[in-house]
Amino acid sequence: MKIINDFEQGSDEWIEFRKGKISGTILGDIYSKPNKDGISKRKIGFYQIIADKLGDDYDGENLMDRGLRLEDEANEIFEQKTGLKTEKAGVCVSAFNPEIINSPDRLIKIDGKYSQAVEIKCLGTARHLQAVIENEVPAEFESQKIQYFICNDELQTLNFVFYDPRIQSIPYHCIEVKREDIADKIELFKEYEIKTLEEIAILVERLAW
Repeated sequence: MKIINDFEQGSDEWIEFRKGKISGTILGDIYSKPNKDGISKRKIGFYQIIADKLGDDYDGENLMDRGLRLEDEANEIFEQKTGLKTEKAGVCVSAFNPEIINSPDRLIKIDGKYSQAVEIKCLGTARHLQAVIENEVPAEFESQKIQYFICNDELQTLNFVFYDPRIQSIPYHCIEVKREDIADKIELFKEYEIKTLEEIAILVERLAW
């Protein structure tokens, strides 16, 4: 074992030295118990170490503000790469229930139908790399992904764009989500929303003065 006493714990130098390394704290963020097939699902700490080695330092900017700031830039790259023209949209209301809605980042009209859409995520570097390496829409965005298809019967493809210019080697990544691949989930979530709103309506009527 080598002991380094060049800096105090908690100092800027100490924080910088720890970046990209596995400490006792980080170990808990990367270790996951293998399943019965011996496969471990990578945790976010794994991608944070990669981010520390590849990305620029976090500048403290609010993630929501950053997402809004970078959205147009990410969309321009999408249009350049795909040749598709996007349109901004406010809120899409489902045809079967006005209380079931979706707020798309961009819509794409092809042959008179909004058959494609774009959802843009400008995440932290670790989460960006997770999406790139696993090539999957993170589970936390599952319901948002499905809601696009629930509210737009014409939608066939959702382009889920991840953008982080701090990762200079792979700042942009797009995952195509096809309606046909998640048809069962779309129907499941749709029925759940309808039943939930029915239950809420009954309770509101019962509790209203």
